Amino acid sequence: MKYPEGVTLHSALRERLLFLAEMGVTDLRVRRRPGPVAVVRKYAAPLVSAKMPVAEERLAALRQEIGECVRCRLSEKRTRIVFGTGNSRARLMFVGEGPGYDEDRQGLPFVGRAGQLLNRIIESIGMKRDDVYIANVVKCRPPENRTPLPDEIATCSPFLLRQIEAIRPQVVCALGGVAVQTLLGTSAPISRVRGEFRSLPDGTLVMPTFHPAYLLRNPDKKKEVWEDMKKIREVLSQAEPS
Repeated sequence: MKYPEGVTLHSALRERLLFLAEMGVTDLRVRRRPGPVAVVRKYAAPLVSAKMPVAEERLAALRQEIGECVRCRLSEKRTRIVFGTGNSRARLMFVGEGPGYDEDRQGLPFVGRAGQLLNRIIESIGMKRDDVYIANVVKCRPPENRTPLPDEIATCSPFLLRQIEAIRPQVVCALGGVAVQTLLGTSAPISRVRGEFRSLPDGTLVMPTFHPAYLLRNPDKKKEVWEDMKKIREVLSQAEPS
């Protein structure tokens, strides 16, 4: 097997074991040939070193790396960078398009009318805002709340992917066309793909659904979002930690 430049079998195996350790795995079943299945007990503890940062530290380091970003034109008229907020160990993450007026002023995602509706959506499946993590594809408000341009998305979306990598949610709920198309690499309209789970390359489930701002203009679509949220609730309940 070939590994990327600078990656060895040893380092790849170590990273995989560290990932499993951070996820709480303590037993690893290894099949030997020939012979029975051997059990390697509690390998995790010695592998989890102080150098392996927790999710909070990864997010903090990422925010520091972004700094007072001027990587694209969106920085020219923004008031605040809206990085993201919530539980860094969230099992459910919401991803929207970009900050609006209220978010730009407060530096927090989904705090306006759409955010209030999102709070109610979260509560509808028995969770609180503090239980989830919320972020956007772009971290700065597009002028007049226009749709982010392709080059702006290309510049900012890698930071979103690194947030997802740090948090490792079981489900990402993609809110609206920009979030869906960015995460899934599709040009399909939201109306065609919503309601069915897709997957990121690492296996993280993605549920495409309508953006709360769209629901404010089209309240008849709330029923469809409710159906999507019930599917998310079912997946999370099946994987409920003991």
